[in-house]
Order: sequence, then structure tokens, then C-alpha cells
Amino acid sequence: MIRTATPDDVPVLHALVRELAAYEKALDEVVASEEQLREALFGERPAAYAHVATADGGGEVVGFALWFLNFSTWRGVHGIYLEDLYVRPDRRGGGHGKALLAELARICVERGYERLEWSVLNWNAPSIAFYESLGARPQDEWTVYRLTDGALARLGTAGDRLGA
Repeated sequence: MIRTATPDDVPVLHALVRELAAYEKALDEVVASEEQLREALFGERPAAYAHVATADGGGEVVGFALWFLNFSTWRGVHGIYLEDLYVRPDRRGGGHGKALLAELARICVERGYERLEWSVLNWNAPSIAFYESLGARPQDEWTVYRLTDGALARLGTAGDRLGA
């Protein structure tokens, strides 16, 4: 069963984020608190959205999809960027991941969004095979860039020196 996350789900969502980060060998990079997640999802101006997969007719949360809107200047419409998709290892193979992606695809179709996109680690062969089995294709001509921490702060405070 897939449902929209509620504020009561924040503790389990936070735990699942940490599990995902551990799986991706990056647990030490998780600094977000439950309160930050609650504010991002359910604050006055939500910046992100989440759906959860539950086991056995609505009980235990076993996976989640956390996403936000992006915009394509080429298509002129919004799309969904899937930030995180995670299903607990002991629950994989039960259709939860596919159901979460299908729900996001349904939202795209319903709202006229023309893209559902995400990133996957190059070494994550099981996930890549799963995504490709659904018809997703890698965007091989694009490389993701990211500014964080000191580099972001340096550029963000360089405005005065750059004449901005």
C-alpha cells in the first residue's frame, strides 16, 4: 500500500533516510534532523513531499519516496525530481519500490508533468537494473555537479567581490 506521508511518519522517514545513507556508504554525511525534515515536508511552505510504502495492508512503513518539483525550460512544465527512493532490504522484491515509482508517475500524468527523474550511484547495479526494467534510461551526456559546505559558502559570499 502506498500513501502520502503524514507528520507522524517523520521519525520513520528520518530513520529510513539514515538507512539509505548507510547503504550508500555515506551515513556520516547525514546532518538533517527530524525537525528539519518535518519543516521541509509539513511546514508553512513545504519544499518537498513524501510517500510511504506500508506492509500488510497499511501497517509498518517499509519504504519511502521523497521528491520535489523541478521545472524544464525546454518543455515549459514542471516535473518531479525523486531525491530518495528506499525500501528496507528485507522488504525488497515485494513490489514496494515499483509501487512508489508508479505513484509518482501517476502524479506526473495527472498534473501534466512531463518528467520523472532521479540520480543513481554508478555502482548500484541492482537499482540500475530495476530502473531500466521499468523503461527508465540513463542520461549519459549529463554530469551532476554540486556545491556544498565551504565551496558553497565561498561562492555565496563572493557576490560583493564579483559586483553582484
